[in-house]
Amino acid sequence: MSRKHIVFVINPKSGVERQKEIKEAIDTHLEADRYTYEILHTEFARHGTRLASEAARNGAYAVVAVGGDGSVNDVVQGLLGTDTLLGIIPKGSGNGMARTMQIPLSTSEAIKVINKGNTVKMDVGYANGSPFISNAGVAFDALISRKFAKSEQRGFWMYSWLVTKYLWMYKSWKWNISVDGKQFSEYAFMVNVANGQQFGYDFKIAPMASYTDGYLDLVIIRKFPKILGGFIAARAMNGTINESPYVEHLVGKSITISNPGLRLMQTDGDAHVCDHSITFRVEHAVQQVIVP
Repeated sequence: MSRKHIVFVINPKSGVERQKEIKEAIDTHLEADRYTYEILHTEFARHGTRLASEAARNGAYAVVAVGGDGSVNDVVQGLLGTDTLLGIIPKGSGNGMARTMQIPLSTSEAIKVINKGNTVKMDVGYANGSPFISNAGVAFDALISRKFAKSEQRGFWMYSWLVTKYLWMYKSWKWNISVDGKQFSEYAFMVNVANGQQFGYDFKIAPMASYTDGYLDLVIIRKFPKILGGFIAARAMNGTINESPYVEHLVGKSITISNPGLRLMQTDGDAHVCDHSITFRVEHAVQQVIVP
Protein backbone atom coordinates (compact mmCIF):
# COMPACT_ATOMS: atom_id res chain seq x y z
CA MET A 1 0.00 0.00 0.00
CA SER A 2 1.42 3.37 -1.03
CA ARG A 3 2.07 5.89 1.67
CA LYS A 4 0.11 9.15 1.89
CA HIS A 5 1.99 12.43 1.63
CA ILE A 6 1.62 15.17 4.25
CA VAL A 7 2.89 18.74 3.88
CA PHE A 8 3.65 20.70 7.06
CA VAL A 9 3.56 24.49 6.65
CA ILE A 10 5.55 26.38 9.27
CA ASN A 11 6.13 30.08 9.86
CA PRO A 12 9.92 30.49 10.32
CA LYS A 13 9.25 33.38 12.74
CA SER A 14 8.50 30.65 15.27
CA GLY A 15 12.28 30.38 15.77
CA VAL A 16 15.00 27.86 14.96
CA GLU A 17 14.66 25.87 18.18
CA ARG A 18 10.90 25.47 17.79
CA GLN A 19 11.33 24.36 14.18
CA LYS A 20 13.89 21.79 15.30
CA GLU A 21 11.55 20.56 18.02
CA ILE A 22 8.69 20.19 15.52
CA LYS A 23 10.81 18.21 13.05
CA GLU A 24 12.03 15.89 15.80
CA ALA A 25 8.44 15.32 16.94
CA ILE A 26 7.34 14.51 13.39
CA ASP A 27 10.23 12.07 12.91
CA THR A 28 9.42 10.42 16.24
CA HIS A 29 5.63 10.26 16.17
CA LEU A 30 4.40 10.34 12.56
CA GLU A 31 3.77 6.78 11.40
CA ALA A 32 6.43 6.41 8.71
CA ASP A 33 4.96 3.19 7.34
CA ARG A 34 1.78 5.09 6.41
CA TYR A 35 2.95 8.61 5.63
CA THR A 36 5.71 10.52 3.87
CA TYR A 37 6.16 14.18 4.67
CA GLU A 38 7.89 17.42 3.82
CA ILE A 39 8.21 20.68 5.71
CA LEU A 40 7.69 24.00 3.93
CA HIS A 41 8.36 27.42 5.40
CA THR A 42 6.39 30.56 4.70
CA GLU A 43 8.44 33.51 3.49
CA PHE A 44 5.90 36.32 3.29
CA ALA A 45 2.31 37.20 4.19
CA ARG A 46 -0.27 34.72 2.78
CA HIS A 47 2.52 32.48 1.49
CA GLY A 48 0.83 29.63 3.36
CA THR A 49 -2.15 29.91 1.00
CA ARG A 50 0.07 29.44 -2.05
CA LEU A 51 1.97 26.55 -0.49
CA ALA A 52 -1.24 24.78 0.50
CA SER A 53 -2.74 25.27 -2.97
CA GLU A 54 0.37 23.87 -4.64
CA ALA A 55 0.42 20.90 -2.27
CA ALA A 56 -3.23 20.13 -3.06
CA ARG A 57 -2.56 20.33 -6.81
CA ASN A 58 0.31 17.90 -6.34
CA GLY A 59 -2.01 15.39 -4.66
CA ALA A 60 -1.07 15.82 -1.00
CA TYR A 61 -3.22 13.81 1.41
CA ALA A 62 -3.12 16.61 3.99
CA VAL A 63 -1.61 20.03 4.61
CA VAL A 64 -0.88 20.71 8.27
CA ALA A 65 -0.85 24.31 9.49
CA VAL A 66 1.76 24.63 12.22
CA GLY A 67 0.76 27.82 13.99
CA GLY A 68 -2.24 29.75 15.26
CA ASP A 69 -5.59 30.72 13.78
CA GLY A 70 -3.99 33.06 11.25
CA SER A 71 -1.79 30.25 9.92
CA VAL A 72 -4.79 27.91 9.76
CA ASN A 73 -6.73 30.57 7.86
CA ASP A 74 -3.93 30.86 5.28
CA VAL A 75 -3.82 27.11 4.69
CA VAL A 76 -7.60 26.75 4.47
CA GLN A 77 -7.73 29.43 1.77
CA GLY A 78 -5.38 27.30 -0.31
CA LEU A 79 -7.32 24.08 0.27
CA LEU A 80 -10.92 25.17 -0.35
CA GLY A 81 -12.40 23.33 -3.29
CA THR A 82 -9.88 20.48 -3.12
CA ASP A 83 -9.94 17.00 -1.55
CA THR A 84 -6.82 17.64 0.55
CA LEU A 85 -7.36 17.45 4.31
CA LEU A 86 -6.52 20.20 6.78
CA GLY A 87 -4.42 19.29 9.81
CA ILE A 88 -3.43 21.52 12.72
CA ILE A 89 -0.47 21.55 15.07
CA PRO A 90 -1.26 24.43 17.47
CA LYS A 91 1.76 26.71 17.77
CA GLY A 92 0.16 30.14 17.84
CA SER A 93 -0.48 32.46 20.74
CA GLY A 94 -4.13 31.66 21.51
CA ASN A 95 -4.88 28.65 19.27
CA GLY A 96 -8.61 29.33 19.37
CA MET A 97 -9.73 26.98 16.61
CA ALA A 98 -7.52 24.12 17.76
CA ARG A 99 -8.97 24.45 21.27
CA THR A 100 -12.49 24.53 19.82
CA MET A 101 -11.73 21.32 17.92
CA GLN A 102 -10.08 19.81 21.02
CA ILE A 103 -6.80 19.28 19.18
CA PRO A 104 -4.04 18.81 21.79
CA LEU A 105 -1.65 21.70 22.30
CA SER A 106 1.21 19.21 22.66
CA THR A 107 3.04 18.75 19.34
CA SER A 108 3.49 15.01 19.82
CA GLU A 109 -0.16 14.49 20.77
CA ALA A 110 -1.34 16.61 17.82
CA ILE A 111 0.73 14.40 15.49
CA LYS A 112 -0.91 11.30 16.98
CA VAL A 113 -4.28 12.85 16.05
CA ILE A 114 -3.01 13.18 12.47
CA ASN A 115 -1.96 9.52 12.51
CA LYS A 116 -5.50 8.42 13.38
CA GLY A 117 -6.94 10.45 10.52
CA ASN A 118 -10.43 11.06 11.93
CA THR A 119 -12.11 13.84 9.94
CA VAL A 120 -15.17 16.10 9.97
CA LYS A 121 -16.35 18.59 7.39
CA MET A 122 -16.12 22.08 8.81
CA ASP A 123 -17.98 25.24 7.89
CA VAL A 124 -16.12 28.30 6.66
CA GLY A 125 -17.28 31.86 7.24
CA TYR A 126 -16.80 34.75 4.85
CA ALA A 127 -16.50 38.47 5.62
CA ASN A 128 -17.12 40.47 2.42
CA GLY A 129 -15.82 37.43 0.54
CA SER A 130 -12.71 36.80 2.67
CA PRO A 131 -12.70 33.41 4.46
CA PHE A 132 -12.40 32.97 8.21
CA ILE A 133 -12.41 29.76 10.19
CA SER A 134 -12.80 30.85 13.82
CA ASN A 135 -14.31 34.32 14.24
CA ALA A 136 -14.41 37.87 12.94
CA GLY A 137 -15.11 41.12 14.75
CA VAL A 138 -15.45 44.84 14.13
CA ALA A 139 -15.27 46.48 17.55
CA PHE A 140 -13.10 46.07 20.67
CA ASP A 141 -11.65 42.74 19.54
CA ALA A 142 -10.41 44.32 16.29
CA LEU A 143 -8.58 46.98 18.30
CA ILE A 144 -6.97 44.37 20.57
CA SER A 145 -5.94 42.25 17.58
CA ARG A 146 -4.15 45.25 16.06
CA LYS A 147 -2.42 46.17 19.34
CA PHE A 148 -1.44 42.53 20.00
CA ALA A 149 0.06 42.18 16.51
CA LYS A 150 2.24 45.26 17.11
CA SER A 151 3.38 44.07 20.53
CA GLU A 152 6.92 42.72 20.82
CA GLN A 153 5.75 40.34 23.53
CA ARG A 154 3.24 37.53 23.04
CA GLY A 155 1.30 35.20 25.27
CA PHE A 156 -1.68 35.25 27.60
CA TRP A 157 -0.41 37.90 30.01
CA MET A 158 0.36 40.43 27.27
CA TYR A 159 -3.08 39.78 25.75
CA SER A 160 -4.71 40.24 29.16
CA TRP A 161 -2.77 43.44 29.81
CA LEU A 162 -3.91 44.94 26.49
CA VAL A 163 -7.53 44.02 27.19
CA THR A 164 -7.36 45.59 30.65
CA LYS A 165 -5.64 48.75 29.38
CA TYR A 166 -7.97 49.48 26.48
CA LEU A 167 -11.13 48.36 28.25
CA TRP A 168 -11.22 51.70 30.07
CA MET A 169 -10.40 53.75 26.96
CA TYR A 170 -12.69 52.15 24.40
CA LYS A 171 -16.08 53.75 23.68
CA SER A 172 -19.06 51.72 22.48
CA TRP A 173 -20.40 52.44 18.99
CA LYS A 174 -23.91 52.33 17.57
CA TRP A 175 -24.03 49.45 15.11
CA ASN A 176 -26.58 48.77 12.40
CA ILE A 177 -27.08 45.01 12.23
CA SER A 178 -29.05 42.63 10.04
CA VAL A 179 -29.44 38.90 10.75
CA ASP A 180 -31.11 36.95 7.96
CA GLY A 181 -33.05 40.07 7.00
CA LYS A 182 -34.04 41.17 10.52
CA GLN A 183 -32.66 44.67 11.08
CA PHE A 184 -31.91 46.48 14.33
CA SER A 185 -29.43 48.90 15.93
CA GLU A 186 -27.41 48.42 19.10
CA TYR A 187 -24.89 50.38 21.14
CA ALA A 188 -22.21 47.74 21.63
CA PHE A 189 -18.74 47.31 23.08
CA MET A 190 -18.10 44.21 21.00
CA VAL A 191 -19.77 42.65 17.96
CA ASN A 192 -18.35 39.28 16.98
CA VAL A 193 -19.35 36.76 14.34
CA ALA A 194 -18.23 33.28 15.30
CA ASN A 195 -17.79 29.95 13.55
CA GLY A 196 -15.60 28.59 16.36
CA GLN A 197 -16.08 29.08 20.07
CA GLN A 198 -13.20 31.21 21.22
CA PHE A 199 -10.50 33.80 20.57
CA GLY A 200 -7.91 31.57 22.20
CA TYR A 201 -6.52 31.10 25.69
CA ASP A 202 -9.93 29.49 26.47
CA PHE A 203 -11.59 32.93 26.20
CA LYS A 204 -14.90 31.61 24.85
CA ILE A 205 -16.67 34.47 23.11
CA ALA A 206 -19.24 32.04 21.64
CA PRO A 207 -19.34 28.87 23.75
CA MET A 208 -22.54 27.77 21.99
CA ALA A 209 -21.05 27.98 18.48
CA SER A 210 -20.49 24.93 16.28
CA TYR A 211 -18.19 24.84 13.24
CA THR A 212 -20.33 22.08 11.68
CA ASP A 213 -23.94 23.37 12.05
CA GLY A 214 -24.16 25.58 8.96
CA TYR A 215 -24.77 28.76 10.98
CA LEU A 216 -22.78 31.73 12.21
CA ASP A 217 -23.18 32.91 15.80
CA LEU A 218 -23.49 36.64 16.44
CA VAL A 219 -22.38 37.74 19.90
CA ILE A 220 -23.13 41.31 20.94
CA ILE A 221 -21.66 42.66 24.16
CA ARG A 222 -23.75 45.74 24.84
CA LYS A 223 -22.47 48.86 26.53
CA PHE A 224 -21.80 48.00 30.18
CA PRO A 225 -20.32 49.63 33.30
CA LYS A 226 -16.56 49.24 32.83
CA ILE A 227 -16.18 48.12 36.44
CA LEU A 228 -17.95 44.90 35.39
CA GLY A 229 -15.40 44.10 32.68
CA GLY A 230 -13.65 41.54 34.85
CA PHE A 231 -16.89 39.70 35.55
CA ILE A 232 -17.73 39.46 31.85
CA ALA A 233 -14.20 38.21 31.11
CA ALA A 234 -14.57 35.60 33.86
CA ARG A 235 -17.80 34.40 32.28
CA ALA A 236 -16.00 34.06 28.94
CA MET A 237 -13.27 31.95 30.57
CA ASN A 238 -15.76 29.56 32.18
CA GLY A 239 -18.03 29.33 29.15
CA THR A 240 -21.04 31.25 30.49
CA ILE A 241 -20.69 34.62 28.74
CA ASN A 242 -24.05 34.09 27.03
CA GLU A 243 -25.71 34.18 30.48
CA SER A 244 -24.59 37.77 31.12
CA PRO A 245 -27.41 40.35 30.95
CA TYR A 246 -25.12 42.49 28.78
CA VAL A 247 -24.66 39.78 26.13
CA GLU A 248 -27.02 38.97 23.27
CA HIS A 249 -26.64 35.84 21.16
CA LEU A 250 -28.21 35.31 17.71
CA VAL A 251 -27.61 32.81 14.91
CA GLY A 252 -27.95 33.22 11.18
CA LYS A 253 -26.62 32.38 7.76
CA SER A 254 -26.24 35.98 6.58
CA ILE A 255 -25.23 38.83 8.90
CA THR A 256 -24.50 42.44 7.99
CA ILE A 257 -22.83 44.90 10.37
CA SER A 258 -22.23 48.55 9.54
CA ASN A 259 -21.22 51.92 10.93
CA PRO A 260 -20.13 54.98 8.90
CA GLY A 261 -16.92 55.17 10.93
CA LEU A 262 -15.98 51.50 10.56
CA ARG A 263 -12.44 51.10 9.19
CA LEU A 264 -10.92 48.20 11.14
CA MET A 265 -11.90 44.56 11.63
CA GLN A 266 -10.24 41.31 12.60
CA THR A 267 -10.55 37.87 11.03
CA ASP A 268 -9.03 34.97 12.94
CA GLY A 269 -7.04 37.39 15.06
CA ASP A 270 -5.49 39.35 12.15
CA ALA A 271 -6.49 43.02 12.10
CA HIS A 272 -6.93 44.81 8.77
CA VAL A 273 -8.74 47.73 7.16
CA CYS A 274 -12.29 47.17 5.95
CA ASP A 275 -15.36 48.79 4.42
CA HIS A 276 -17.92 50.59 6.57
CA SER A 277 -20.37 47.71 5.94
CA ILE A 278 -19.47 44.03 6.19
CA THR A 279 -21.62 41.10 5.14
CA PHE A 280 -20.87 37.75 6.74
CA ARG A 281 -22.03 34.44 5.31
CA VAL A 282 -21.26 30.79 5.89
CA GLU A 283 -20.58 27.85 3.60
CA HIS A 284 -21.53 24.56 5.21
CA ALA A 285 -19.22 21.51 5.36
CA VAL A 286 -16.73 22.71 2.75
CA GLN A 287 -13.38 21.66 4.29
CA GLN A 288 -12.35 18.33 5.73
CA VAL A 289 -10.25 18.70 8.86
CA ILE A 290 -8.44 16.07 10.93
CA VAL A 291 -9.75 16.03 14.53
CA PRO A 292 -9.46 13.74 17.57
